[in-house]
Amino acid sequence: MKTKSELRGILFRHLDGIVTIPAAYSLHKKGVLDYMLQQQKASLQELTTKFNANEGYLNVALRVLASQGWLVQHVDNQKDEITFAVNDKSETAFSLIPIYKDAFSLMQFSEHFHPRKFEVEPFEILNQLFSKYKSNFGIQFSDDAKIRAIQEQVLYHIEGVLVGPTIVMLGMTGMFHKYFMETSFRPEEFHKNPECFKEILDFLSHLDWFTKKNDNYQFTETGLFYAKRAAAYGVTVSYIPTLRKMDDLLFGNPSILRNIGEHEEELHVDRKMNVWGSGGAHAEYFKIVDQIIIELFNRPIAEQPIGILDMGCGNGAFLEHMFDVIERQTARGRMLDEHPLFLVGVDYNEAAIKVTRANLIKADIWAKVIWGDIGRPQLLAETLQEDYKIDLKELLNVRTFLDHNRIWETPTTKTPNRISSSTGAFAHRGQRISNADVEDNLLEHLKKWSPFVDKFGLLLIELHTIAPELKANNLGRTAATAYDATHGFSDQYIVEIEVLHKIAAEAGLFSDENVFTKFPNSDIATVSVNLLKG
Repeated sequence: MKTKSELRGILFRHLDGIVTIPAAYSLHKKGVLDYMLQQQKASLQELTTKFNANEGYLNVALRVLASQGWLVQHVDNQKDEITFAVNDKSETAFSLIPIYKDAFSLMQFSEHFHPRKFEVEPFEILNQLFSKYKSNFGIQFSDDAKIRAIQEQVLYHIEGVLVGPTIVMLGMTGMFHKYFMETSFRPEEFHKNPECFKEILDFLSHLDWFTKKNDNYQFTETGLFYAKRAAAYGVTVSYIPTLRKMDDLLFGNPSILRNIGEHEEELHVDRKMNVWGSGGAHAEYFKIVDQIIIELFNRPIAEQPIGILDMGCGNGAFLEHMFDVIERQTARGRMLDEHPLFLVGVDYNEAAIKVTRANLIKADIWAKVIWGDIGRPQLLAETLQEDYKIDLKELLNVRTFLDHNRIWETPTTKTPNRISSSTGAFAHRGQRISNADVEDNLLEHLKKWSPFVDKFGLLLIELHTIAPELKANNLGRTAATAYDATHGFSDQYIVEIEVLHKIAAEAGLFSDENVFTKFPNSDIATVSVNLLKG
């Protein structure tokens, strides 16, 4: 059996594949990659004009390939110019991209079927891919180590498209219940189409996830590793509705998934799946927050917040966790009858609000769960005061992976001579946004919040980007390529940790050095915990 480190590396490569396949294949079909091989180097503006592309999303797609080590990105933030060049891996990688066709077609075909069920028609295509995968899609492995590494990289990408949606559907429908994980089972125990499901289990057995004996299947140690981490695939897979529209995003209607009303169901993401996946992933970071919560709610009562507001409450897991910590581990927890804890969950998405309410009721936790927009804290403050007599300034404001998902607003004031230090690729409805404008937008966003977090601070768990060359040099060690793609194509703005700290300081908010933590604790960190205070 592979080591846990090796299995985790494969998981990251799977996530790479889910986003790389649609980006690479769409660029291949349009002729962009052949043009790059011919020219060796081209500016983003040149490519946009020649291929009549949507510049913002084209930038995201090319940066995905740079993150996989197949192109080199150069960002000149002083001139606001971006160029891409080929390298010694480009020709080999680009020659293999045509075999992505079936995997991308499956992504597109599955749009017409239920997102939680294994239905016969897409399954038939899936089964064909299983067969091709077992023969390595006809790839003859090279004796040249560099070429073979790219061949294996491409096959892991395809494996990701086969495995990722499958493991998420299994996780969300109960396959990874303790009963199935600890005993052997037959396909008919779990699925109404046992013959189809048997083919899936046989493929996963080929990957050493299950052992099979007389049509009874049992998890291997490898299978248990991935089953316990099914949620790690959830967020990336939840963006397949966006990824399957890659042709339109790059070369057609960039707003194809955005023509909906304010409270209508989103088209670009499977939000319930996203909430399920992100809720599972958050647990790793909660323990870092615990010490902050414990210290704060052990202070004299007059120095404590009256409660906590979780903006972007998702599935309510963070609120539930914080309540449990306060109740069990703090002085405030012993005086909740005299000094009730006001919990407020806020989300822009109606599905998330429903999930949070249901989960908190189930946990027997009192909370107000309301609609709100992270970009309009003044409106939120007024709503809380008028409807509930709660002062936003008296709450500890927390959020997990949310500030980057603010609705884009063009900065009203641009900082003179701002030269961004970010390598990010940012867009709104296909239009490229300069990195300097992203920084100014973040500055205005944080300034809106600063009056409301002056007393107790703003507790953030946030997602970040890293430079493409860092990702390319650390394949299998980071999910950054997937983060950048899913967020870039859905108009979200993840910046480097250093950029967040720089802009927060401009807004008069500084990260408490006793709290600041990054994951992993290295130069490839993509998650940070900060308590921003004036």
